[in-house]
This record gives sequence, structure tokens and C-alpha cells, in this order.
Amino acid sequence: MKPAKEAKKYAKTLINAVGIDGVPQTLTELTVIENLMLKSRDFKSFLLNPAFSQSDREKALKHMAESARLSEKVVRFVMHLSELRMIGALSEIIKIATAIYLEKKKRAKATVLTSIEISKDYEERLKRSLKRLTERDVDIEFVMEPALLGGILVKVGSTMYDTSIKGQLRLLRNELIKG
Repeated sequence: MKPAKEAKKYAKTLINAVGIDGVPQTLTELTVIENLMLKSRDFKSFLLNPAFSQSDREKALKHMAESARLSEKVVRFVMHLSELRMIGALSEIIKIATAIYLEKKKRAKATVLTSIEISKDYEERLKRSLKRLTERDVDIEFVMEPALLGGILVKVGSTMYDTSIKGQLRLLRNELIKG
């Protein structure tokens, strides 16, 4: 089976195991583990390396779970992924599970790139506009992009809305070329 199909299968299994209402907390906990894997090569190696016994992994994960306040379901899920050597796909599983969750909740996630701090008033107007466009409630994540000269870039799913100065100039140039 292809890795993407595998990740989707495990993401669906995760959602079914924790229930739709438990998904946000579970994804937060899995993100903690993902970040730890990204920061610590030793931890990632520990989860991936078959030289470590399953009982050693289980003890270490349970100890870490106590200090990080991770749920038993998350620990079991990570152990299962580790046993099957799928722990390397955790980032993809989190991404797919998030997309499935948002789809079921009729929500969308937008990433907004901007060069300046956005006011609360503008943020609310942007949310309303995106809700009209997508016909879903929208969660917005703002990313500061100093290289952006002006305007904003909004990414909702696979759709990109470009109101940046550079984007507008590119559109104008294309119109002039078309004649």
C-alpha cells in the first residue's frame, strides 16, 4: 500500500477511536510528539529503530506521557504506529486527520500570509468574507511574511487568493501581454 493511503487509513482509524469530539485534543497531543520527533533525532530514532524492544518503547512513552500529560489513547496509537514502522508518517497522519475533522465539522482552515500585524476588526471582516466564499466557518492562522510588500495571500485548502501587490502586478502584466 502507498504511504499516502496508509496515512489516510491510520488517520481515519484515529478519528474513529477517539470520536469526533476528541479529535482536537488528540491532534494537539500528537503534535507534541511530532514536534519532539523533529527536535530530537534520538527520540525519533528510538521510535523507528527495531533494535529497541516494544516493552522499552512502551515504558519510555508512558513515562513521557505522564510528564507531557498525554492520553492513554494517544500513547497506544503512537505505540501501534511504532510497531508497524509507520511513525515516520505521523506528520502526514496529523495533516489528513485534521482535514477529515474539518470536513466533518463543516469548517475550513485558512493560512493568511501578511507583512504587517492584522487588527481584530480586519480579522473579523476577513473571516466573514472567507465564510461567504467557502460556505464554511473558517479558522485563520496568520503567518508574518516580511518579504511580502503589501496585501495578503490567503490559502484555504488547495485554493490560493492573492491580493498582494506582486500578485496584482503579475495579473496586470498578463493583461497587458494579452493586449
